[in-house]
Parts: sequence; C-alpha cells; structure tokens
Amino acid sequence: MIAFEQWWQDLITGHVDNNWVVLVFSIVFLTMLANFISNRFFNRLAEQLTKTRNIWDDLLLLAARKPVALIIWVIGGSWVFTVIDSRTGSSFMSAIDPVRRVLVIVAIAWFMTRFIRRAEIVLVSPDKTRKPMDQTTVGAMGKLLRASIFITSLLVVLQSFGYSISGVLAFGGIGGLAIGFAAKDMLANFFGGLMVYLDGPFKVGDWIRSPDQDIEGTVEDIGWRQTRIRTFDLRPLYVPNATFSSISVENPSRMTNRRIYETIGLRYDDAFRIKSVVADVKSMLLQHPDIDTNKTLMVNLNSFGESSLEFFIYTFTLTTDWAEFHEVKQDVMSKIIDIVQSHGADFAFPTRTLHLSEAINIAEANHS
Repeated sequence: MIAFEQWWQDLITGHVDNNWVVLVFSIVFLTMLANFISNRFFNRLAEQLTKTRNIWDDLLLLAARKPVALIIWVIGGSWVFTVIDSRTGSSFMSAIDPVRRVLVIVAIAWFMTRFIRRAEIVLVSPDKTRKPMDQTTVGAMGKLLRASIFITSLLVVLQSFGYSISGVLAFGGIGGLAIGFAAKDMLANFFGGLMVYLDGPFKVGDWIRSPDQDIEGTVEDIGWRQTRIRTFDLRPLYVPNATFSSISVENPSRMTNRRIYETIGLRYDDAFRIKSVVADVKSMLLQHPDIDTNKTLMVNLNSFGESSLEFFIYTFTLTTDWAEFHEVKQDVMSKIIDIVQSHGADFAFPTRTLHLSEAINIAEANHS
C-alpha cells in the first residue's frame, strides 16, 4: 500500500510513466466488449434454440447468461489488478485473489440455482412436457437441491478463506445439539413437512379437511415450516407442518365417486303403491347415465316413520366435481318426484289422526 501511495504521488507530479494506465483502460474496454459479444452470442443462440423441440438447451442458455457475464467481469477485474500490482509494486492481488475465487464459486452456484428454478417450472407445466410431474414433488426436490448447493458453496467458500471444513463440521455437530433444543418446534415443523413430501397425503391443489381440527380448504403451498391452505371463504390458513403428524387428514380430492344418500317418506295411504315406486326408482337409477352402476346401488323400504313410510336411495355418481355432482343429484331427485306422482302417490308430511270413541260420538249426536 505504501508503494501504491508513492506511485500515486509520482503520477500526480508527473514523475512516473503512465503508459500502463492506457493498458488498464484497454483491459476494461476489452472486458466490456467481451460482455457485449457474449450477450449478442446468447441472443443469437437463443433464436436458434427456440426452433428446436428440446427445452433443456433453452433452460441451460437462460440459466448461464448472467453467471457468464459475472465470470467475464471477474476475469477482467483480476487482469486489471494484476497489471496494477506489476507496475506499482502494490499487493492488491493478494487481497483480491480470495474474493475472485469466491465470485467464481458464487457464479457456479448461481447458474445451478437458476437452472433448477426454471426446471421446476418446466416439469410441472403440461404445455412444456408430455408427462408433467406433481408440483409438490418437484417443489420438494428443488428445495433439497438448492439447499445442497447453498451448503456446499458455503463450505467451499470457507475453505477458500483458509477455514478447515472438518473443524466447521465438528462445530456444526456440537452446535446442532444446542440448536436442536432451542428450536425444537422449528425442527418439528421441518420434519413434518418432510413427512408430507415423502408420504404424500396431499399435494398442492388438493381439497383437504381434518375431523380433528377446524381445517378445510385448498392447499396452495407446502413449505418447510408451514402449509398455506385457502379456505372456501377465500381466507388464507397457515398450518404448522408438525400439526399434520398428530391429526387425521381427509383428502376428498382423491375420492373416486360421490355418494347420494337420501331418505324419502310416502304417506301411509300409499302403502300399496310403495313396492312399485321403489322398483321404478331403482330402475331409473340403473339407467341413469351419470350413476356408477358398478358401485353399491340400493333402493329399499327402510322404516315405518311416525307419519310416513320411508325408503332410502344409496348410490354413487360418476363425477367427483362438486358443482356437477349437485346437478346430477338434482336430476335424480326430480325424477323421483315424477315417479312418485306418476303412481298417484304423494310425499308425507307430519300429520296426526285423532280417533274419538263411540260414546263421545253418540253424545255429540244427542246434543245436536
């Protein structure tokens, strides 16, 4: 540093050869030119790769563009400081060299992280791949890979600054115990999220609910600490992942059919018609195009109610869509109404019949 200050003083007073300054500016200019040529090259190459069906070369190109620019500037900057050291006798390069190695490591990690993020988008997109993967699985894999890259890069950076990796790992083992006790809830959520990823009881986009807690809605995101669920009134619900290891979770999105289970009551006056009504309702369900006849289908007289003869229908629809299911159910119920009325029967409602004794009837007749 003293040599550089002496050189700077000599440069101001005109007692030093400043031809190398032109060399430094030339290096900077060449670095800018190389960066410009690199950008033009990536643009031309991108135009050519868009004509191919392979999408992975496009991902590599997009991921590499900015890290390559960083590498070019790192090379140019190192060259500049090398020239300055050789002409001034300073020791800039000894201080810059570790920074240069760190920047190279950062550029490589940056490239890999950018590639992984873009690969996640492609793997779940039906427009870009023939067999899109599950978003939850892809997200978990991407997070694990990015975490691995970050940890590896950090260890390499520490090694480049002269720190022993074995010492760091040993400290991490001892410190991990202390962190484990201090952040047990956070670790419980982390392992809860890991179990959700591995077991797969639900994924992003599924409708889930729990009979143990007031949890119901559509899964929007599964993080390492918590899961975001959008309730049916469009409120976000944040559930710690550790919760899912201690509660029952129902996933209606994975149902194969939806069930219609209704009880219908007819008047006792229609007792002689009940058999034919039940038979026609069952025949209607067997012929209905939206009813799955391969599943359980039952239509039977079930009980003698207080004011009605009750029969039930138990069947399953082909659709699992909630809105479409109600359309099918409405059609089935409408057809049941038509069948009941076609037989001259009617639906029961709560009624009571009062039977008076003969003596009361005679007394009322005499009184009148």
